[in-house]
Amino acid sequence: QVQLVESGGGLVQAGGSLRLSCAASGRTFSSYAMGWFRQAPGKEREFVAAISGDNSRWLYYKDSVKGRFTISRDNAKNTVYLQMNSLKPEDTAVYYCAADSGSYDYPRTREYDYYSWGQGTQVTVSS
Repeated sequence: QVQLVESGGGLVQAGGSLRLSCAASGRTFSSYAMGWFRQAPGKEREFVAAISGDNSRWLYYKDSVKGRFTISRDNAKNTVYLQMNSLKPEDTAVYYCAADSGSYDYPRTREYDYYSWGQGTQVTVSS
């Protein structure tokens, strides 16, 4: 089992930046892919970005965040990050990091592909 703890959320004006962090424990961190999801009020949780386990061979993003968000990981620190730039009010949501069951040759974007979840961190973008 993997334990995940997010941090870094907050209130920011449109056009601003935030960096989310997710610290993992419980399994060899490089052995599984990681993802970020978000859930806005009244909406279903949606995929945002994912990164492979070893050597970050692949990165994958939801279309609406491409060019603005960057996912990365530091396997020595057991931490995955989500750098969010040029934030928009529609990015307002609770952001969750999630651990996949392994590291695959392709990104996985469905909630049920991920078996461990953090508690979530609120990101609010004001207009």
